[in-house]
Amino acid sequence: MSELPSDLDLSRIQFKNGTEVSVFILTGFTDDFVMQVLLFFLFLAIYLFTLIGNFGLVVLVIGDARLHNPMYYFLSVLSVLDACYSTVVTPKMLVNFLSENKTISFLGCATQMLLFVGLGTTECFLLAAMAYDRYVAIYNPLLYTVSMSPRVYVSLIVASYIGGILHASIQTAATFSLSYCASNEIRHVFCDIPPLLAISCSDTYINQLLLLYLLGAIEVVTILIVLISYAFILLAILRMRSPEGRRKVYSTYGSHLTGVSIYHGTILFTYVRPGSGNASVHDMVVSVFYTIVIPMLNPIIYSYRNKDVKEAIKKLVRDIGL
Repeated sequence: MSELPSDLDLSRIQFKNGTEVSVFILTGFTDDFVMQVLLFFLFLAIYLFTLIGNFGLVVLVIGDARLHNPMYYFLSVLSVLDACYSTVVTPKMLVNFLSENKTISFLGCATQMLLFVGLGTTECFLLAAMAYDRYVAIYNPLLYTVSMSPRVYVSLIVASYIGGILHASIQTAATFSLSYCASNEIRHVFCDIPPLLAISCSDTYINQLLLLYLLGAIEVVTILIVLISYAFILLAILRMRSPEGRRKVYSTYGSHLTGVSIYHGTILFTYVRPGSGNASVHDMVVSVFYTIVIPMLNPIIYSYRNKDVKEAIKKLVRDIGL
């Protein structure tokens, strides 16, 4: 029997049949060290802006009584969700940029996927609930406080999280019930479903159908809710007599719809298309966009262009004496 070389990197061994993987390697964007350092500082800046922007919005909503209504409660939940969503992926990615050891344990990978899929799915449901909330506020403002009572908006938020947890549990259990014995190198920057299916030595046909149909159903339902809600909002805008009022409302909700479209568009590109398991640099860029960049942009898209939020910021600045 031949001996193994003493300097063999055990984390990169190509496992034979019957030997299960205990760690994975996240190969990332590039092996070029200079590029990795540049990416580290770029994503560190994005991550810090994400935390400041999202938690800053939460502080504003808590501290200003004018923002104590369902719309801003939804935005606060979205902000916390986005901060957590980015935190699940970004810190590990930042460490890997500056480290030669880019491994992640089997349990760590499963945990990252569970949280990532759960928070991402919750955001899909929450964006649909927010679109419905805006429809109620614009289409029938006189009954808004009755139609969107605490019982209603709290139920929508809780249902969004329950849906996210259920979907994440199903996908994570299905993915990590497979065998990984051929390779442990994940061509990605975090533990995502398609790249893991691509390196499994099990038959992944059922998993691919599960991902396609279950995620596809979630996307179809949430996108339809958003489109129908914004269609009614558009009708309400067109009925407004004031051109200035129409322009302001259209500008606001046009940016909201753009943000939702980008989020869902990147998800559909990543998961619901042929060959999505063969991760290329372009696929990783798209994944990073909806996991890291969009959480940074959401506070700007949904909140900081809002008149009430601007007034709350001015009040906070005056209160702290800046």
